[in-house]
Amino acid sequence: MNKILSSIKKPNLSFWQIFNMNVGFLGIQFSFGLQQTAINPIFLYLGAAEDLLPILNIAGPITGLIVQPIIGAISDKTWSPKFGRRKPFFLIGALIGSICLFAFPFSPVLWVAVALLWILDIGNNMAMEPYRALVGDKLPQKQLSLGYQMQSLFVGAGTVIAMLSIIYFQEIFGVAEEIVGSIPQWLYYSFFIGAILSITTILWSVSRTKEIPPSEGEMVQIKEFRGLSFIEKFKHPFVEIAQTVKTMPPFMWKVAGVYLFQWYALFVYWQFNVPMFRDTLNFTIGEAASQSAKMSLTYNSVTMVVALVLVPLTLKYGGKKIYAASLLGTAIAMFLIPYINDANLVLAPMILFGIGWAAMMGIPYTMVSKIVPQTKRGIYMGILNMMIVIPMAIETVTFGPIYKYLLGGNAINAILFAGVFFLISAILALRLTPKQAQEVYNQPE
Repeated sequence: MNKILSSIKKPNLSFWQIFNMNVGFLGIQFSFGLQQTAINPIFLYLGAAEDLLPILNIAGPITGLIVQPIIGAISDKTWSPKFGRRKPFFLIGALIGSICLFAFPFSPVLWVAVALLWILDIGNNMAMEPYRALVGDKLPQKQLSLGYQMQSLFVGAGTVIAMLSIIYFQEIFGVAEEIVGSIPQWLYYSFFIGAILSITTILWSVSRTKEIPPSEGEMVQIKEFRGLSFIEKFKHPFVEIAQTVKTMPPFMWKVAGVYLFQWYALFVYWQFNVPMFRDTLNFTIGEAASQSAKMSLTYNSVTMVVALVLVPLTLKYGGKKIYAASLLGTAIAMFLIPYINDANLVLAPMILFGIGWAAMMGIPYTMVSKIVPQTKRGIYMGILNMMIVIPMAIETVTFGPIYKYLLGGNAINAILFAGVFFLISAILALRLTPKQAQEVYNQPE
């Protein structure tokens, strides 16, 4: 199968065609940006205890674990001459996400906010997985790096706009007195903007991107799938996921090792940087949320600048070295942040974080996309996402007790803990050799 895949000729796309294809990622990432920075403050405003933040965030890992691989497997077996293969799924996901973003700041109590987060994550994951697969579907191998780093650019851009909106509206409305059970007005408008961008940016990409029709062999598989009974169709994604995991290349297991520590650490940082700023800078929840937004704004701005720069660097030095060095820089940033007691100076380590984030959002996807068969690209991207959300799920159920009993309920120690895990992931990334990936790609299926 891989030999057949290597012979398929896909036309080179222009820079602007690749750009338009990825615009929808801006809306998706705006939503994820709010989740990283605004959701946990809302939980705190609604009365959540700090040690409960990990378990309250379990929606993302669980929905990602279930939704993305299933949507990947189903979209692999989908084709409509009018709507395409991947586009219907991220349209539906974007619509769900828009509705939830609009409703979120109206949450009257904690359980409503948590429930909306679950539905929001289902929508975001429906949109995310087919989008990752679409890049691999459309681009020839030599343009994959540009395609995925372009997504990385929009990851940065979406989060930058989200953070700017939080900072801007807080400046306009001010930080009101904290009242338990009350969400401040300045948070509402960022969610409204996210609701609009979630659907409009997806519509932009859908209207300007044509999907490549399936080959004759793929159409045979699609027709066979359509001929299955309802029960068989329901079971098919689960069976295919299990079979694919059993036979996936050893290279992907090495990626899983890196991801275990990388994404555990990221979830710790996103959950505990607001509590940390309450300690290190003596901020209120609102002030700490604003500082968190500035941190995210800084590193995502760096990501926007660096994302496309990484393309020639990875071609020259290899993805393994650039990826490992970027993770090392992120670890250093985690070790520095807790010891800087100035709200402006603490933004400096985010330069290293931004370089790392650009690498995390592009390089692994490029590596994996080169070694998987076209007919299973969707399911493999779903499995890659499983490697992201499983560490997050582990974090949500394990880090609460670690934080409370091992780290003394100290958010500073939580960020240092994240730094150690980033360091381990950098070491493991040195095992991701391009030679191994190419060997897998050339093996007959």
